[in-house]
Amino acid sequence: MNKMKLYQVDAFTDTLFSGNPAAVCILDSWADEKLMQNIGSENNLAETAFVVPQGKDYEIRWFTPATEVDLCGHATLASAFVLFNLLNYQEPLIKFYSPRSGLLTVRKKDDLLMMDFPTDQLELLPEDQNILFKKCIGFEPNETYKGKTDYITVIENEQELKHLQPDLNEISKLKARGLVVTAKGDQVDFVSRFFAPQTGIPEDPVTGSSHTSLLPL
Repeated sequence: MNKMKLYQVDAFTDTLFSGNPAAVCILDSWADEKLMQNIGSENNLAETAFVVPQGKDYEIRWFTPATEVDLCGHATLASAFVLFNLLNYQEPLIKFYSPRSGLLTVRKKDDLLMMDFPTDQLELLPEDQNILFKKCIGFEPNETYKGKTDYITVIENEQELKHLQPDLNEISKLKARGLVVTAKGDQVDFVSRFFAPQTGIPEDPVTGSSHTSLLPL
C-alpha cells in the first residue's frame, strides 16, 4: 500500500473551523482509484485532493464523497498551502498537472497564495430553457448559461440569492457537476451559491472552480 500523508485545511479563511475545508493526501505514487474514492467518501468533505510528485512539479486529482471531478479550487489551494508551509517547498511557484484540466499554478507572495486557473467557455441558453430551472430554484432566472461542468443561473439581486430555497432533488437531475446561482452584489461585483447534490455536495461553502465561469460572465 502507498505511504500516505493526510492533512485537513480550511481554505479561503484565516479563522479555524470556517472557510471551506479540504483534505489533502500526499502520495508517493498513484493509489487505486477505488481506494481514493473510498477515502474521499470517508472524509466526507466537499473535496479530497490527491497529490503525487513528478520531479519538481505535481500531479493532482480531486474526489468528492461521490465522484472524481474535473477541477477544484479550494482543494488545490489547500494542497499548495501544505506543500509551501508544511512540507517546505522552496520555489515561489508550484505547478500542478491535472489529467482533466491541464496545468494549474499557485504562486506564493509573502503570506498570499495566488491561483491561476483556466477561463471557462460559456454558452447562453435560449430563453425558453430558463423555465427548466424554475423547478431547481423556485422561480425563473433572468439568464442561464452552460459551462464545461456546471450550469450558471443569473437572478435579480443579492437578497434574492440569500433567501433562495433550492430544490436539491431537481438539481440532482441536471446532467452537470452542479448549479451555480449568481446575482449582482450589494457591496461587491457579484455573489453566488453552488449546489451539487449529484456529486455528493448539497451546498458548497465556497467553490473556487465556479469562478472560472463567473469571472468571464
